[in-house]
Amino acid sequence: MDLKTLQDTPPWEWPEGSGTMFLGILRDEHADDSERLLAAELAGDSTVVNDELADALLAIVCNGDEPEDLRAQAVISLGPALEYAYIDGFEDPEYVPISEQTFSRIQKTLRKLYMDAGVPKEVRRRILEASVRAPQDWHRDAVRAAYSSDDEDWRLTAVFCMRFVRGFEDQILQSLDSRNPDILYEAVCAAGNWEIDAAWSHIAGLVTTEEADKFLLLAAIEAAASIRPHEAAEILVELTESDDEDIVEAAFEAMGMAEALAGEDWDEDDDDDDDEFLH
Repeated sequence: MDLKTLQDTPPWEWPEGSGTMFLGILRDEHADDSERLLAAELAGDSTVVNDELADALLAIVCNGDEPEDLRAQAVISLGPALEYAYIDGFEDPEYVPISEQTFSRIQKTLRKLYMDAGVPKEVRRRILEASVRAPQDWHRDAVRAAYSSDDEDWRLTAVFCMRFVRGFEDQILQSLDSRNPDILYEAVCAAGNWEIDAAWSHIAGLVTTEEADKFLLLAAIEAAASIRPHEAAEILVELTESDDEDIVEAAFEAMGMAEALAGEDWDEDDDDDDDEFLH
């Protein structure tokens, strides 16, 4: 299969050796720019990424002679591997796509590059967006500075990062009033991720309005289930009759998630009651 075919094929159906093909293209500086860009995008998939591919992507990010869009894509493709390693904590190293040494090297390198003001803005933005998927202490100040910027691109990056970095509830709530649809979308995702109850009225309003953009609506549907699982079904049930299959599917999935979360809440309440009775 060629790259275009692989792009349109589910990763779990990629033939053996796909990762090796991506590696060869990434390392070939004479390959077509569009091919290397696509290879960089595909190389980050969990079905193929490994230490070799991660090193190749990182080398591109570090190389100031590489095209800016390629460097930006390469670092974004490192994000999922960083997140997977961070969540697992290398408790089961054989199931993590990259080694702990590679993980640490990527983190140190990305921080150093981010602190270099000479690195192009787009690359620095993507470095921050990728690196926060394995949060470190320096990220909070970086996100705060980005949010305080007069540059709306940096503000967008900041709100995206707030999905992964704790401590920005007020900024997320502020961003729910943004007129920038991209910032609003990221704020909805962040509010859902951190289960911010104060965001409920915004989220419920997006779910029940007929004017919401589809992708924003899908994000709001998921967020509703996380924020108030006991109430989510009441506003989601009408969406199960939508003419859009994606919305119907999202509504049913969110209702299932809300039911599970609500059940967990009841179990915790019962445990608390039992503890109180026993004492």
